[in-house]
Amino acid sequence: MTETRVTGRQTLVIASLIFGVLFGAGNLIFPVYLGQLAGAHWLSASTGFLISGVLLPLMALLAISITRSNGIYDLARPNGHYYALTFLILVQATLGPLFAMPRTATVPYTIGFAPHISASGNVIGLLIYTGIFFAIVFGLTVTEAKITDLIGKILNPVFLVLLFVIFFLAFLRPMGSTQTTSVTADYTTHAFASGFLQGYNTMDILGCLAFGVAVISAIKELGIKETRTISWTTAKSGTIGIMGIAVIYICLIWLGATSLHEFKIADNGGITLAHVAYYYMGIAGNALLATLTSITCLTTAMGLAVAFSEDLHKLFPRVPYKAFLLFNCLFSFLVANLGLDKIITWSTPMLMFLYPLAITLTLLGITSPLFKTDPVVYRITTGLTLIPAVFDLVNNLPLVLRQTVVAQGMISFAQQHFPLFSLGFSWIPFAVAGFVIGIGICLVRNQREKKKS
Repeated sequence: MTETRVTGRQTLVIASLIFGVLFGAGNLIFPVYLGQLAGAHWLSASTGFLISGVLLPLMALLAISITRSNGIYDLARPNGHYYALTFLILVQATLGPLFAMPRTATVPYTIGFAPHISASGNVIGLLIYTGIFFAIVFGLTVTEAKITDLIGKILNPVFLVLLFVIFFLAFLRPMGSTQTTSVTADYTTHAFASGFLQGYNTMDILGCLAFGVAVISAIKELGIKETRTISWTTAKSGTIGIMGIAVIYICLIWLGATSLHEFKIADNGGITLAHVAYYYMGIAGNALLATLTSITCLTTAMGLAVAFSEDLHKLFPRVPYKAFLLFNCLFSFLVANLGLDKIITWSTPMLMFLYPLAITLTLLGITSPLFKTDPVVYRITTGLTLIPAVFDLVNNLPLVLRQTVVAQGMISFAQQHFPLFSLGFSWIPFAVAGFVIGIGICLVRNQREKKKS
């Protein structure tokens, strides 16, 4: 049977789908913030950011297609049932009610409303806004409305047009040169590494692990069945999709760096983006940005809510889908009212723990044909990666927890014995060692089996 060929139009359709999976309005704030932190070193910082925020998510999609997984659980299954189950729950909790879902409400509020309301008024303002926001999310997802597709096809492009209008005005009338902007301490000597870690905040590799099966299913619906062709289509379409995201990220990072001539470093990128929109387009620009950001974040929240509720309902079928959905929306509402800054602060340790595991799982999935998905390679690599991941979590805890005796003891131990710990990359030598040991065990075992036969 002749394999179905993918047309250029179909490639673009898949590319736009991948773009939609990776890019949400929440991703606006971190590149802008990175630009403010990196200043004159914005180019080297953006390189690290693009690798963790764009390239690795694409590799996660490839891992799912190569391993023919139906989601996170299948991809992590070689590590054992309990590990796969735990990893799935942690990822969905992070993407769901703990961090990403609440962030979808706080980002548009921070960008569009907070700058125009007093500090005391923002407490009530955020409460009202997030209440309405998550009530809409619940109402639309509980009835399985198809409004997400409508919004995605019509309003998301309008949002991107507005964004590029701001970019165009910024390029015509830049606020200043990036070469003369200040550089914060972390970006003075380690701009690439700091930019790489800042890319964790996008949560895009976790999103691709959770939603990647939807992309692969869309490719299969084109009539493509062969694994190699699916992987090639994913790579080709993904490259087109991520190039679009990369362009947006670079522009936002540059915008953040130039904004230092007019605005001081803000607590988060949402505040800076609001200032920039007002600088170039006045109150009308702020109002339009607030409206479109709210809508695009709403679609993102709906997707996250459905994914969380459906996955947990499959794991625990006795609990109805609507019960998980209601819990997700209510818990997200409560967390959202802590404010964007606290959400980011508390999400950092979890991301420092999950990202090394997600990256190694992705790389294991891509290379799995080389060792026939042998669980030994998975388990040794993951087991060794877990060690520094736990220490990275502790090292990035909020100050009140980081200063405890136990935390300080763990941090001191890691600083003395873990290479690259101060940079946040101590998991790399552990993961490499685990992979090499696992492959070595596979080769020795295969040689013994050949001799017996």
